[in-house]
Amino acid sequence: MGKKAVTGDTNRSEAPGATTSYLSGLIAKLFRGFQRLGPGIVTGAADDDPSGIATYSQVGAQFGFAMLWTMLLTYPLMAGIQEISAWIGRVTGVGIAGNVRRHYSPVILYPLVALLLIANIINLGADIAAMGSAMRMLVGGSALLYAVGFGLFSVIAAILVPYERYTQVLKWSTLVLFVYVGTGLIVNVPWKPVLMGTIIPSLSFSNSYLTALTAVFGTTISPYLFFWQASLEVQEQEAALDERPLKEAPKQAPAQLGRMREGTYLGMAFSNVIAFFIILDTAAVLHAHGITDIQTGAQAAQALRPLAGELAFLLFSVGIIGTGLIAIPVLAGSAAYALAEALEWPIGLDRTLRNAKGFYGILTGATLLGIGLNFTAVNPIKALFWSAVVNGAAAVPIMIVMMLMTTNKKITGSVRLPLPQKIIGWIATAIMLAVASSMIVTLL
Repeated sequence: MGKKAVTGDTNRSEAPGATTSYLSGLIAKLFRGFQRLGPGIVTGAADDDPSGIATYSQVGAQFGFAMLWTMLLTYPLMAGIQEISAWIGRVTGVGIAGNVRRHYSPVILYPLVALLLIANIINLGADIAAMGSAMRMLVGGSALLYAVGFGLFSVIAAILVPYERYTQVLKWSTLVLFVYVGTGLIVNVPWKPVLMGTIIPSLSFSNSYLTALTAVFGTTISPYLFFWQASLEVQEQEAALDERPLKEAPKQAPAQLGRMREGTYLGMAFSNVIAFFIILDTAAVLHAHGITDIQTGAQAAQALRPLAGELAFLLFSVGIIGTGLIAIPVLAGSAAYALAEALEWPIGLDRTLRNAKGFYGILTGATLLGIGLNFTAVNPIKALFWSAVVNGAAAVPIMIVMMLMTTNKKITGSVRLPLPQKIIGWIATAIMLAVASSMIVTLL
């Protein structure tokens, strides 16, 4: 009996240790896996910027659960087109604007870059304003002062913080977006209507519905993400001593493209899960209580406060600030990559200010113009929703040019985009064209 007692005590004492060891090993494995992820995870998080939060909040408040299905539809499309963006960078060793400059007419290059700059600056202004408003709701004070502070902080960090550390900070900052999942867990959600809205498309040809649908596609499949990820893939490739552009070293394709694909699809899944929960949160609380006119994410957070409680308000507000700190460098950085590549200037966040003055000048200028919108009669918040619509329309010609690049042997050499990716890319382009055309026709 004594022996049995000793054996039983030993088992009981070892069980907690075994569990702790298992959990520690699992956490370490997840940590290492997260560390290996490339630019795709930051790209996906930046897609849920404050302007995206505003768009998804508007959709949830206005239409309830009826547009949740768009998150299922857009996932393979956005993941596919982002993979193609990354593929172009990895294969050619040059960003999208650089490839357009080398192989197409300036008549194509400069309008594409101009569309990107206009949409990005509007987005920057709106995102910075939303962050300032969210901070004021949390701690009081001047929203404008906070907005200026956030914008300047982002510029200084991009210039002064070493590239490897900066990208790691951006990567780990993406975890803040889980606050929107947390919000969904603390509000009262009727799951049957959620399931119906997710798997059964609810279509309407009204002007408001088509505009909202275009905005959802525009904020989910955004041109600035194409330019950002392609250029960041080039930088990641250049930073790896044993990696070269795949058209020069096609045997490296399985290793390079495998890591790229994993990070991209995971990043886009992360993005759409967060967007899904933002729509769900606002539909379950605001739409259910008859609050259907929401202009910004900050307004959504404020409206949640009396209906869903202080914690829901706090989580929603913190999410706006956190994702804004990720999105500002991506928006400004993509503008800098595009214009600097078009002008053949030295580019890269891995370069010092002295070695890439033009690149950092564009990044700084775009951010300052975004900040400046908050001091003008132009209300960047009102322009927020429409910037998503502009993004949706601007994405179409850029996507067409990108798809043409993938079939141009002068650009890709002997490397070929696999047929499934090619099909997804053209389907995504066609759907974006159809959605944008329907909206324009309805408005006219």
